[in-house]
Amino acid sequence: MYFSRITFNALVDNQQLAKTLCDDSYREHQAVWQLFDSDPSASRDFMYRQDIERGRICYYLVSERLPVDKTGVWIVQQPKQYNPKLSMGQRLAFMLRANPVVSVTTADGKKHRHDVVMHEQKRIGYKEMPKKDRPPLQQLIQESCSNWLAARASDCGFSVDSDAVIADGYQQHQSKTTQSRPIRYSSVDFQGIIHVTNPALLKKALFSGIGKSKAFGCGLLLVKPVAH
Repeated sequence: MYFSRITFNALVDNQQLAKTLCDDSYREHQAVWQLFDSDPSASRDFMYRQDIERGRICYYLVSERLPVDKTGVWIVQQPKQYNPKLSMGQRLAFMLRANPVVSVTTADGKKHRHDVVMHEQKRIGYKEMPKKDRPPLQQLIQESCSNWLAARASDCGFSVDSDAVIADGYQQHQSKTTQSRPIRYSSVDFQGIIHVTNPALLKKALFSGIGKSKAFGCGLLLVKPVAH
């Protein structure tokens, strides 16, 4: 696996492109895909995350193949071999942008994915509550999304201390495609401390991601060791 950081080529007038990619997840997905393969039938073998650093857009990527820019639009900083050394009980600082959803079975037996924040609002009757009685939205986001992450932690090889995790940056996204139905998903940014409980499972999560909407910049788990 490879870990890469890419930015826009400052010598190219790409302000409009950058704005377009920030506003349209589908076009962003297509632009990043072109760094790996233009074959529409190829399987996606990479994940990415968009960030803003010093006012400039950058992307972090984990991929099986080396990213290659054939357009002149990108600057691909020297990719690094990515094979994290993990050990039982290790403390790691982490960042994760995820699409937290829950599966709900309706009366007709069909399963649907629900945004966990909206699901929690519906469960407690948030919209029907008098405004003075409603819990703060950030509290709902923190509690529902932290619970979502904690429920998946064991299968991903780590444990999480809910007091050491922040969940914020909740956004709902909609993007048009060439198809008739638009893409809709939500994202939440997590950061905090995790403890390694199963190095092999955690490495798998680092390579394959957590949650849904990985093709649209969600799921990439970034970690670094912290002192005890």
